[in-house]
Amino acid sequence: MTALSVNLNKIALMRNSRLSGIPSVTEAAALALAHGADGITVHPRPDLRHIRPDDVYALAARLQVEFNIEGNPFEGAVGEYPGFLALVREVKPDQCTLVPDAQDQLTSDHGWDLQQDGARLRPIIAELKQLGIRVSLFMDADSADIERAAELGADRIELYTEAYADAYPTPERDAVFRRFVAAAQRARAVGLGVNAGHDLNRDNLALMASIPGLEEVSIGHALIADALIMGLGPAVAAYKGILRDAGPA
Repeated sequence: MTALSVNLNKIALMRNSRLSGIPSVTEAAALALAHGADGITVHPRPDLRHIRPDDVYALAARLQVEFNIEGNPFEGAVGEYPGFLALVREVKPDQCTLVPDAQDQLTSDHGWDLQQDGARLRPIIAELKQLGIRVSLFMDADSADIERAAELGADRIELYTEAYADAYPTPERDAVFRRFVAAAQRARAVGLGVNAGHDLNRDNLALMASIPGLEEVSIGHALIADALIMGLGPAVAAYKGILRDAGPA
């Protein structure tokens, strides 16, 4: 069954709007795990808009399940932010998902261009793997570079699924979905594992999870939005149920 990693960025975003520490990121992680989440994802950024370095350290000290840290490996230190790689080297998460975000991006909106950035990424991937960290590269389904991710030493790719989510309620859904199936097949053919994430929700998750061999989905925004109505535990359980019932494409 495809694993569910719950992204806690939006919990931290709400917490940061006050000085009370409520809601607690670590308590949210514990509740999500108690209701079936397989792992926890965070995406710290230099502007500290949501997840902060202290959250990363606290989660790393408490989690007994997969911890996935996303971010741009070329981000340096800014104020209280030690830089992405410095944070990862200290924490040594189970998985590191490298994402080509610019500092001022609202959210992730594209995958890597490995023709442009592959040479810079290669030594970083090698270092992270030497530290015992699984490395995943954030990739567009239409990218010509999927096979190159394996050449650079990555263990997995994470398919950026916004195009799929946008197409899901339209007549283009099936054609777009087939592109994601093909991308996953290309990745698996060269030995890469396949994750997926971005704008997945209770409506569109089942079809995406039907891709054969899909190992993990990372879901934050929609799941936390559902949690405001349903409660965090029931929301996590609902997403797990969708993954459990998803059949092969």
